Amino acid sequence: MASITPSRRVRRTPFSDGVEAAGVKGYTVYNHMLLASVFRSAEEDYRHLKSAVQVWDVSCERQVELRGPDAGRLMQMLTPRDLRGMLPGMCYYVPVVDGTGGMLNDPVALMLSDDRYWVSIADSDLLLWIKGLAHALYLDVIVDEPDVSPLAIQGPKADELAARVFGDSVKDLRFFRYGYFNFQGQMMLVARSGYSKQGGFEVYVEGSQNGMPLWNALMEAGKDLDVHAGCPSAIERIEGGLLSYGNDMTRDNTPHECGLGKFCSTQAAIGCVGRDALLRVAKEGPVKQIRALSFEGDLPPCDRLWRIVEKGNVIGQVTSAAKSPDFDTNVAIGMVRMTHWNEGTKVQVDTQDGLRTATVHEKFWI
Repeated sequence: MASITPSRRVRRTPFSDGVEAAGVKGYTVYNHMLLASVFRSAEEDYRHLKSAVQVWDVSCERQVELRGPDAGRLMQMLTPRDLRGMLPGMCYYVPVVDGTGGMLNDPVALMLSDDRYWVSIADSDLLLWIKGLAHALYLDVIVDEPDVSPLAIQGPKADELAARVFGDSVKDLRFFRYGYFNFQGQMMLVARSGYSKQGGFEVYVEGSQNGMPLWNALMEAGKDLDVHAGCPSAIERIEGGLLSYGNDMTRDNTPHECGLGKFCSTQAAIGCVGRDALLRVAKEGPVKQIRALSFEGDLPPCDRLWRIVEKGNVIGQVTSAAKSPDFDTNVAIGMVRMTHWNEGTKVQVDTQDGLRTATVHEKFWI
């Protein structure tokens, strides 16, 4: 593929110097920022993630801050998930929908206080949507992008590495909880979360000047743990069914189609934009839904939508696919119509290299 031409429209991150020194070989663009996509090779990065520990520059998970008396009201307007039980110290996975119930983003929200939230977004300009809602409804809230850049520590040895830098108490963090931990005299917000099934943490680094000191400290502390710079692994995330906004789901899909119905307490989410539309969806049920698929044989790169077809009719689409070394098959994520979404159903997938036979699965691999 052609390279990405540097531009101020594609922003560097507080950790870019470290990423480059670590020998990054490829980037993608995510929220107008650089996101590393490969260091050694896709398979080597994948195997290392599953066996050791990696430090990921995920600054591209930009934060949208809601601050002011109406911050809680605005936060509930964004999502059909019931937020009434949310307290400071908690992280919530929150589908964000528009007026028709279509997915706009699937961020993690952090409640910092009763009147302050961070929304850690996937790849879309959600800041503009949130600003628009606040302005149109004259809400008493400030909506902005703070200078906060997440750095992820992921892998089986993540707990040990984090403890060496932040202290042993970081190991006590529960899943989707955060706390403040000292690093060189500064308290940093650390959450037990991340975009892999291997476990780990995300550090929300406030102030770009603090990026490289933390990066260097983690790399130094983890030498004997075989720490490497890394990035989200397409293979591992597909094995685990971790969805990618813009790839596996878009505004054309409701949370229920994306398998996220358990995060929709639509009856209780009073004030949520799109609530009426989602009430209808919840009652009637989706006619298509995210499923795992497996393929045998060689596959071309899944850099475009692959239609799932039967007798000339389109019955779904494959949105992500990769060869899985651990499961000795090609693994994929697709949106499949209800007529064909049962376990073991054989379907035909129209790739750029011709038709391939795939098997539908109701569960992902990890």
